[in-house]
Amino acid sequence: MSAQISELVRRWDDQQAAYIADREKRFDVILDVLELQHAHTPFTVVDLACGPGSLSARILEKFEHASVVGIDYDPMLLELAHQSSTRFGDRLQLIDADLAGADWPNSVAAPVQAIVSTTALHWLQPQQLVEVYRQCRELLSPDGVLLNGDHFRFDSRFPVIGRWAKAHDEQTQRSAFAAGAPEWESWWEELRATPGIGPMTDERERRFAGRDATAPTAVDFQLAALAQAGFRESGTVWQLFDDYVVYGVR
Repeated sequence: MSAQISELVRRWDDQQAAYIADREKRFDVILDVLELQHAHTPFTVVDLACGPGSLSARILEKFEHASVVGIDYDPMLLELAHQSSTRFGDRLQLIDADLAGADWPNSVAAPVQAIVSTTALHWLQPQQLVEVYRQCRELLSPDGVLLNGDHFRFDSRFPVIGRWAKAHDEQTQRSAFAAGAPEWESWWEELRATPGIGPMTDERERRFAGRDATAPTAVDFQLAALAQAGFRESGTVWQLFDDYVVYGVR
């Protein structure tokens, strides 16, 4: 991995941590569940909308007996993942596929033991998310687990904690940006200026052109979607204000 790519990944992590308080703790919770499920046996994890591979890398670094299939549709983030993950060899397979389409499960050799995602599936429309959860259940082995870490915003039923969550987010961002973390758009400017990745900008814009903005969903929608998808058990593993890790067990 070149110094430039390493710095881009580091600054991605700093940028994400500015918007996600205790981001590393959320990763740790996911890793803890995987360890409880697969402490001593080889297992395969699918990382949905893996981006530059932040969670994939943490899984592979912690579990020498794990392999990861990372799926993303953003060509720029996927190329960054390729360039930053060569140290993992064939333990990491990166796949270019659109979760909003019907065919992405065909790229995964089922069954797999776990499926994870962080800060990503909110880009799907609610009806698409239900379908993705259903597809995930079909890919999992019996007792396999799905873990999704993301913000699930409070709606009008919860005005007080909703204000707390918003204030906490703003406080986290102020502190991170004051310490030098890049904002979202400034990080993307750096990526667009990167040789070998920047020229993919037009393709990225083509792929995502015309997609409707997605409405935020509350955690009860997520749990209902997991139940509708056929998971026999679902719930919350971890919560910090409106940031959650939810799970489903096949």
